[in-house]
Amino acid sequence: MMKRINKKIYLLLTRLLSFVLLGAFSTSSLAALSNHEKVEQGARQYLLTQLTDNAQDTNIDVDVVKIDDRINIPNCPTGFEYNVSQEALSQSYISVRVSCQNNDWYLFTSGQVTRTKEIVVTQGAISPGTVLTPSNLALAKVDIRRLRHTAFTDMDGLIGARMKRRVTDGQAIQSNMLCFVCKGDRITITAEIAGMEVKTAGIAQQDGVVGDNIKVLNASSNRAIIARVASPEEVVIHL
Repeated sequence: MMKRINKKIYLLLTRLLSFVLLGAFSTSSLAALSNHEKVEQGARQYLLTQLTDNAQDTNIDVDVVKIDDRINIPNCPTGFEYNVSQEALSQSYISVRVSCQNNDWYLFTSGQVTRTKEIVVTQGAISPGTVLTPSNLALAKVDIRRLRHTAFTDMDGLIGARMKRRVTDGQAIQSNMLCFVCKGDRITITAEIAGMEVKTAGIAQQDGVVGDNIKVLNASSNRAIIARVASPEEVVIHL
């Protein structure tokens, strides 16, 4: 009987010691995180939260500048607070004000923001006049700062378009590089009238991508009209 009691006491003491050691380990882990690291991690998370609200289909990453170890950062029992102006959120380098309610302390740190977007890029070098197919297109994440014109996110929507100039492998495909209907192309003009369609032949007088309004010459009447590009073979007008 005494042996059983001693065994129970031993197990109880073992478990108690385990809890004590685990608590000490957790406290030690938290203490190992310096105030500098707390502020840096807090600023990064704050910026990610603020930027994600405006991100839409853009991927956001933030690299916060390391705070000089010589700067004194006091403890903040209520937790550090972060603030940034709305105008700054569109920039690549964003200044963040860090403060603490417990005292008058504050400092400014900054984060470098990288914005990437998954868009269609070239797969291999492409020569002028090449018709785009699934074999020469791919999807890749690209820094949006490299984009100066409209980029495309739908690979299928580019099939049939033609490149206007030579491009290298992995280059983002943008609207100024291609035309679905190119100047001089013979295309079909579709006129929509009260729910009916009338088709005639035409000649493109301008380059255009799907959705663009371009000048087209009606081959029958020899009149120039403005029509919307619907596909590599067709433009549409509404009468």
